[in-house]
Amino acid sequence: MAKILVVEDNALNIKLFCDLLTAHGHQTEPVTDSREALQAALAFLPDLVITDIQLPYITGIELMELLRAEDELKNVPIMAVTAYAAAGDEERIRAAGAQAYVSKPISVMRFAETVDQLLAAGSNVEGSSQDNQ
Repeated sequence: MAKILVVEDNALNIKLFCDLLTAHGHQTEPVTDSREALQAALAFLPDLVITDIQLPYITGIELMELLRAEDELKNVPIMAVTAYAAAGDEERIRAAGAQAYVSKPISVMRFAETVDQLLAAGSNVEGSSQDNQ
């Protein structure tokens, strides 16, 4: 079971994402206000962060930069989700720290596969760093 922080301002989307993740056996922490996302992440210490890019107050890109600046969170995989994919967006999103990018409306299959891939990659990173300590 992985701990997954979900940052999304749309109530229907956050319910969909959390229900999908819970159905796959994960523990979710929903955050609807991006101003609370960094504190929630520090308290929850997730194995994966899923964030919308188009958020009020703090954008998903700004949030990714904040997460990457925290020692406890800098290696946590991030999956960006957005409905507004313009030219150059994927490069900007990946440059900000996202390992994956999924466009809305999401494909449930692709969403679940991407989560599984990121968690598998993240556990390999964590496992190797723990071996070295």
